[in-house]
Amino acid sequence: MTDLADLSAVALVRAYRERSLSPVEVTEAVLARIDAWDDCLCATWAMDPEAARGAARDAEARWQAGTPAGPLDGVPVTVKENIATKGVPMPAGTAAVDPVPATADAPAAARLRESGAIIFGKTTMPDYGMLSSGLSTFHRLARNPWNLAMNPGGSSAGASAAAAVGYGPIHIGTDIGGSVRLPAALCGAVGFKPSFGRIPVSPPFLGRAAGPITRTVADAALAMTVLSKPDARDYMSLPPADIDWAAPPLSLRGLTIGLCLDTGIGSQPDAEIVTAVTEAARAFAEAGAVVEPLAPYLTRAMLDGLDNFWRARFGSDTAALSEEQRAKMLPYIRAWIDGGQELSGRDVYRGFSQIPAMSQTTLAATHRFDFVLSPVWPVVSFPAEFASPLNDPARPFEHIGYCVAYNMSEQPALSINCGYSASGMPIGLQIAGRRFDDLGVLRVAAAYEAIRPAQQPWPRLG
Repeated sequence: MTDLADLSAVALVRAYRERSLSPVEVTEAVLARIDAWDDCLCATWAMDPEAARGAARDAEARWQAGTPAGPLDGVPVTVKENIATKGVPMPAGTAAVDPVPATADAPAAARLRESGAIIFGKTTMPDYGMLSSGLSTFHRLARNPWNLAMNPGGSSAGASAAAAVGYGPIHIGTDIGGSVRLPAALCGAVGFKPSFGRIPVSPPFLGRAAGPITRTVADAALAMTVLSKPDARDYMSLPPADIDWAAPPLSLRGLTIGLCLDTGIGSQPDAEIVTAVTEAARAFAEAGAVVEPLAPYLTRAMLDGLDNFWRARFGSDTAALSEEQRAKMLPYIRAWIDGGQELSGRDVYRGFSQIPAMSQTTLAATHRFDFVLSPVWPVVSFPAEFASPLNDPARPFEHIGYCVAYNMSEQPALSINCGYSASGMPIGLQIAGRRFDDLGVLRVAAAYEAIRPAQQPWPRLG
């Protein structure tokens, strides 16, 4: 019998409706899974099991009365540490700040609560969310459940690790350069970064998105029914749209699919990744899609410019820290910020100008395709203690070349597992779509999910 902690959100809601399961027993199963795993996985923070039990009892009563609060009533969820939840401090993964309790739920957390979802805790992230890693000076070192010596990716590190081991079916992360898709890929999960503005965030910023990390595409789609609802605090969000998030998988026959194995920037992909992604593209072709190569389209100036701008931005954000506080920052982050101290105003502006340049170039390169396939990472994995695959603050973004352009171009993109390395680590396939075609990306991902090779069992202790 499937453990209750491993059931999908879709299955849970159906069981609640049929009254064959209670949110109370499901919540207890999830809390037991966390008790068993988290001393070694280190994926959670600010756990509140008693509040979760109370919320589960309330959800049980609503289902028994036939008045569920919303599509996720009674479903256990987590949110990333940098998504505000009222009364809980937000240290941003770093020991360099003195966190204070949030005064209100951020949009994603507010929509989850309104829907009756049970937020039982938060998930860990690296310093300032600026690492594709689980390395933090505030939180315990998050690890990859497929191999505890390896990295879960980041910055939604704890969220992806939690999804892989069954800390409930839905985990909400954030993404400005791949921080939902990158860790989802390393942990074998589904990570969906929607179109910019589809899920309201606060405060909004260029390229920043929130998105669900789940085990199945259907659960990601179910989460979108709640997360995509409007919130006036995000003045950059999209207008509310009537989207049938439960639409069935899309037929692949006749679709024009781009296959991009090299964007033109960053590290070259490992051979195992090229093989897995190429095999996935072959499956699309065998299902009737027209698969064509997409040549490299990004430039080194774009990646370097973005690096310069972000160094300057974080240098400004941390300028008021005392020397004592700076000493508590992760040395990698401190070295990265210090590397931008000599940048002039013109250098920073030129860096910022690479955001629209990357956006325009990406949209022009991909517009003729219905969807584009690519790797998510250029590497299979890397040690848990590393800040990035190269572990070099002078070259911090060599691994985000497949992901970051879709943040800047505002296009939806999703990571889904497409195979495993010889060492047994998951390999992610990225599926990107046209701006605003969030539903299309989810439907194509569901179609691939149905034809991909058999999946390995999820990690188990012992």
